[in-house]
Amino acid sequence: MANRSMRKKRNPFVNRCDTAGTVWQGLRRWYSTTLGRRLETQEQTLLDEVLCDLFGYHLLHVGHPGQMGYLRNSRVRHRMVMDVCGQAGEEGKEYFCGEPHILPVRGDSLDVIVLPHILEFSEYPHEVLREVERTLVPEGHVVILGFNPVSLWNLWRRGAGWRGRLPWCGHFIRLSRLRDWLFLLGFEVVVTRYYFYRPPVQTESLLRRLRFIERVGRRLWPVLGGGYVLVARKEVIAMTPIRPRWQPRRKIAAAGLAEPLSPPRNSVPE
Repeated sequence: MANRSMRKKRNPFVNRCDTAGTVWQGLRRWYSTTLGRRLETQEQTLLDEVLCDLFGYHLLHVGHPGQMGYLRNSRVRHRMVMDVCGQAGEEGKEYFCGEPHILPVRGDSLDVIVLPHILEFSEYPHEVLREVERTLVPEGHVVILGFNPVSLWNLWRRGAGWRGRLPWCGHFIRLSRLRDWLFLLGFEVVVTRYYFYRPPVQTESLLRRLRFIERVGRRLWPVLGGGYVLVARKEVIAMTPIRPRWQPRRKIAAAGLAEPLSPPRNSVPE
């Protein structure tokens, strides 16, 4: 069932994104717009709250080096960035380029992985999650930022998406569907939160006037935020112990003492 539900499948939305360079470079430029900066501010606040509760030795951020500020509140000392933009400067142990669906990291080696809007624009989102499962240690965590298809943002996307503009050309994934994907891979979702309830306009003055919608949205329609953050933990597969066979009751010798049992067949000689 899991294999059928999560077979390797190309994301059809990626090909319709009309942008110079890769889709990742286009998304990075979008974050420099008025709306992008506002969204980034809220994402930073959420990640500050989430990452301070996650511990371990090694953290991988899949995105670009300009997002290193996202990790400022992390308690994990060794932090690495895999640049999906492919623009890069000198690579090293803390910085390297790669594809999100083929992580150049050995299995069971990472404690935390951060995916900021990676699944919506990856060609193979299921493969990305499989790589997350492969590389995380048991009880390790993945932090996912995603655009919410059930929001005012999606209404805007329906009118603008056909033009191929970022981020509207991405494949927005329902939180419930993402939960199902993670469940099939053996993850338990431990945190979900929505954010950014204002409409996606690029006018700074209008965004300021609409700040009250944030408070109203969190109270009255909390699941309609433009984005969401999800934290999931890789579960440890519990091993069911096999009870040993009952040994026969020892015979009572004539003198009233128990006869010694013969040593087990596979016992190690002393």
